Amino acid sequence: MPLFHYTTDRLQPVAETTFGAEGILERQDLQRLLREQIDALGERLLVIAEEFGDWADSARRIDLLCLDTDANLVVVELKRTEGGGHMELQALRYAAMVSTMRFEQLVDTHAKYLNRLAAGPAPDTDAARAAILGFLNWTEVDESQFAQDVRIVLASANFGRELTTAVMWLNERNLDIRCVRLKLYRLNAETVLLDVQQIIPLPEAAEFQTRIDVKKQAERQDRSDRKVLRAQFWEALLVAAKPQCATHAGRAATSDGWLSGSVGRAGFVLNYVVRRDDAQVELWIALGTGKAALNKAAFHGLKAQQAAIEADFGATLEWQELPEGEGCRIRYVLPDGGYHSPAEQWPQIQARMIDAMVRMDRAMRTRVARLAF
Repeated sequence: MPLFHYTTDRLQPVAETTFGAEGILERQDLQRLLREQIDALGERLLVIAEEFGDWADSARRIDLLCLDTDANLVVVELKRTEGGGHMELQALRYAAMVSTMRFEQLVDTHAKYLNRLAAGPAPDTDAARAAILGFLNWTEVDESQFAQDVRIVLASANFGRELTTAVMWLNERNLDIRCVRLKLYRLNAETVLLDVQQIIPLPEAAEFQTRIDVKKQAERQDRSDRKVLRAQFWEALLVAAKPQCATHAGRAATSDGWLSGSVGRAGFVLNYVVRRDDAQVELWIALGTGKAALNKAAFHGLKAQQAAIEADFGATLEWQELPEGEGCRIRYVLPDGGYHSPAEQWPQIQARMIDAMVRMDRAMRTRVARLAF
């Protein structure tokens, strides 16, 4: 479709141009600018690495390796050419290569990337881990939710018929590939415009789309339903908790599996947690990146008072030092009911959670404030 410059007098067509005609290079210009403003591709992503090629027996490199908000890896391939070449085949190879990446490998990769950008003396894995966890809104690493899928984004000046046919066929077989067209227009001697349009998949191009595999569709629907149910569960819990417990006052419901509240000291968080079939309340100790030893010291300072804490709480707690992790947890699990329980059972489940949170706050708040470590 043509682009027009709108004035009160007329619609003035804006002339198309090309990356080559404008002297815009693929890596030095287009890739650099998209790296700095990756949301131009139409979704929230975190750039993990540029020109990533950390594998044996191959000199191939991913233009931009990213992470999405569902903790999936995203391979972004760029071409300034009109047809897109064979970029879909290239991207498939890259997706297969990174599909086995573990979270700590991701952290190391991101640390090297940040170090290169800042020209620092050495990669800072603690800063990289904190950036990734913050982007995902995670309080701790959840390997079970990390890289469940690898998605592909192809961005090009245009796409040939062979490429688009291949992409639609692959999407039919449950791959997740998007084609984003980057079209240049010259408005005047000083101004060049970039039009970014997703062309595959298009909702209005249903005749070109094929049926999604039933199992995959059910899994995606389940994830969506899970988020909706959790948000509704938290909304009801916050209303019920307001007159009884101020720990989570001012918090808004989210679709996450946890809801954090203050215990009055930085680095110590009281969490409600709800899962499909059970729930818990916990004190989460996380004093900051690179402070695992302090977390353990604080944990042992409280564990030395275990008998008194459990007496005040009124039940036995689970004391999880989590030696391999940055943080520590003290929790109480409430079985027999989670967000997947019938909605008419939610008030009873939430009442038990609120009661447990009141007791957890009472047992922990003063002791946390007095901790010396």
